[in-house]
Amino acid sequence: MSLAIAFVTETFPPEVNGVAMTVGRLVGGLRERGHRVSVIRPRQGQSDAGSEHELALPGLPLPGYPGLRFGLPAGRRLARQWRQQRPDLVHVVTEGPLGWSAVSVARKLGIPVTSGFHTNFDRYSVHYGVGWMRPAVAAYLRTLHRRTRATMVPTAALAADLAGEGLSGVRVVGRGVDTSLFDPARRSATLRTQWGVDGDGPACLYVGRLAAEKNLALVEKTFAAIQVWHPRARMVWVGDGPSARQLAVDHPEHHFAGLRLGEDLAAHYASADLFLFPSLTETYGNVVAEAMASGLPVVAYRSAAAAELIVDGSNGCLAAPGDEEAYRSAALDLVSAPECLPALGAAARQTMLGHQWAAVVDRFESVVREALA
Repeated sequence: MSLAIAFVTETFPPEVNGVAMTVGRLVGGLRERGHRVSVIRPRQGQSDAGSEHELALPGLPLPGYPGLRFGLPAGRRLARQWRQQRPDLVHVVTEGPLGWSAVSVARKLGIPVTSGFHTNFDRYSVHYGVGWMRPAVAAYLRTLHRRTRATMVPTAALAADLAGEGLSGVRVVGRGVDTSLFDPARRSATLRTQWGVDGDGPACLYVGRLAAEKNLALVEKTFAAIQVWHPRARMVWVGDGPSARQLAVDHPEHHFAGLRLGEDLAAHYASADLFLFPSLTETYGNVVAEAMASGLPVVAYRSAAAAELIVDGSNGCLAAPGDEEAYRSAALDLVSAPECLPALGAAARQTMLGHQWAAVVDRFESVVREALA
């Protein structure tokens, strides 16, 4: 049976981040299955008027994220919209003021509502000088999700954490990866030359937001250690963010590729030799899945997506969360045995072939029907 589902989200393509990409995949997949999906989101620019199936509402820039906006409360507008075109279910993706008002209106109108837990905003507060707010932020997030029939999360570990905090109705939906886009076949000798890679490198890669909460200082320290033993090693950064300028000043010898998308991004993954990802604030970490699908061994902490996808020593390397010495040692061990990298990369690719978006859409649809029942 076809359903009318209203997605309420602070971020949506063409914005570039893991949540926007995930929501875009879910919306597209549900529409392909015949569901009528509408999107309610903040305007992405002065000229953004939305579309027939996208309601664009006022918003403000998100502090620390100039490219993103958070939605303002819109209770009256949503009530009017949903009285005119009542959805079967409202799915709230993000927990800002717009999301909170959407939960309130849906409950008032008797419309079933589900939610997604995509970002550890409470952990982010520590990296932006407002760590004292973390308990309040965490309480706000949990309160919002308790008001919904189900909270969808990307990993079993996160589900266990939330359930342990007393949150009921937590369901694992997961995340997928486009293995036709992110493919080792996109490796480019030309791109490696542009990076300044000498011979076999190695070329170490980071992809993602260049910001404090991503623990980039450990990437810097790890690469510095690698370079002591492998002077020809090259560090490549892909992405943008508030830390980009200072990183470029501190490391003029590194290659900063800026924001990359689509096949260009895929070529950057496939052309590297090792992926460094030391973040401890992720609920998932799409870049880990994309790197692995590209045949790239990943060094990460045993957290979020890495904990579920990486088998230490078989398709990548893991360190205990927060153990910086173990993280650096793992990276050094890998680059010191370059003959092992292709096998690890091939195993990583094989792992990701079993994580397609169609299965994620299946699980999302199942949770929705469960909530409606």
